[in-house]
Amino acid sequence: MTHSPNSSAAPPGPGAPVLPAVPPQPSAPVRPHAPTAPVPAPPRRTAFAEGVDRLRAAAVTEPGRLRLIGALLALLVVAFGAVAAWQSTARQSAAEDVLHHSQPLSSEAAAIYRSLADADTMASSGYLAGLQETRATRERYEADIRTAAQGLVTAAANSAPGSPSAKTIGDLNELLPRYKGLVESARANNRQGFPVGGAYLRAANTTMQDRMLPAAETLYRTENRQRSADYGDATPYPWAAIALGVLALAALGWAQRRDCRRTNRLLNQGLVAAAAATAVVLLWLVVGHSVARAGLDDSRHGVESLNVLHDARIASLKARGDENLTLVSRGAETRTLPDGTVMDAYDWKYDQEIGDLAGTLARAESLADDPAGRDPVRAASESVKVWKARHALARKADDAGDYRAARDRVIGTGAAAQATGECFDGVDASLATALAHETQEFESAAKDGLDAMSCLPAGSAVLALLGAAGALLGIGRRLSEYR
Repeated sequence: MTHSPNSSAAPPGPGAPVLPAVPPQPSAPVRPHAPTAPVPAPPRRTAFAEGVDRLRAAAVTEPGRLRLIGALLALLVVAFGAVAAWQSTARQSAAEDVLHHSQPLSSEAAAIYRSLADADTMASSGYLAGLQETRATRERYEADIRTAAQGLVTAAANSAPGSPSAKTIGDLNELLPRYKGLVESARANNRQGFPVGGAYLRAANTTMQDRMLPAAETLYRTENRQRSADYGDATPYPWAAIALGVLALAALGWAQRRDCRRTNRLLNQGLVAAAAATAVVLLWLVVGHSVARAGLDDSRHGVESLNVLHDARIASLKARGDENLTLVSRGAETRTLPDGTVMDAYDWKYDQEIGDLAGTLARAESLADDPAGRDPVRAASESVKVWKARHALARKADDAGDYRAARDRVIGTGAAAQATGECFDGVDASLATALAHETQEFESAAKDGLDAMSCLPAGSAVLALLGAAGALLGIGRRLSEYR
């Protein structure tokens, strides 16, 4: 009978390896758990960045691209209309200033100068006549003084406080009563036969020639510069608006071509309407400013003629005043010429002024572009020739010691006929006619230029809004196909 062993362990045998005993190991110390660092929250994105992401995501789809194209087209067309309206308004305002402000003020300044110079001429003519002074001469002198005073009031009302023009006007307002007082003193002493009257008249003339007329000329030149600045603002082409218009048309054409290639439809009605509105505004802008510029350039030619005619009228007044004062001074003031010749100072100035008058009239005739403008200038030139001949006779009589005959040949009193005063009146009347004609020509040309831009600002804005609406509708129709 066989029995199983009492123990379950296998007895050692020669083929089983014996493992060495492992000594006990010390346990590792338990470390406390380190605190866990919080995970940082992602940075908050700005609304702009999120908007960019949305646009980028939308741009990868055709509806998104169409929305972006529609917005850009509408923005470009509206920008074109806004810039066109803004630039047209600025040029229209400058053209209105030329027609209604700067040129009238320039003419007003010239009228002030002429009135002062004519008053000085009438004062010397009245003094020469003495007790024989005509009522017409006296009334003309008073009218000149009133015209100058009223012109100064108008100029003061239209000048900025503290400006150089305001200071010039203030000086003239201060000098005008002083000049008038000197003339009245000369007149009173002359009527009583006191020779001191001539000294008062020469003092009045010196005040007029050395202070008042230069101040009036400064005012005239200042207004002319302002008028030139207004022309400079009114005539340039609106290049910024034109460039935007061309860009808008190009963008609309590209959008139409893109739509045609993707849908095989020849035309998109909305885009066609937007392109038509943009093209009308662009064409109106270019043609309107071209017509306005042509009209303003014509009016500028009229202004040049007006300036020359004003210069001629002023030269004739100066020449007449110097001619009268030659007899008033009776050689009290002389001038030594380079060749040693001693000459009456006022007679020398008369020669200079009458020479300037002849040259200015020749220039005015060359600027006149029609018979209505040339004929009065030619008549004035003929009167100047006769004036010079009669003046030579008056000087001959004065040099011979016949003062009364010389005076009669100048102011036309006594039995003498064909006085130089008739020639001066003829020159003045002819120049007044030429000035009236050139003023009418200027106003007509300037008004034509202004009318060419009359509706352009409002029309540009309205058509641009219609064009933007057309672009949006055209793109919206394509978007409706994706719904």
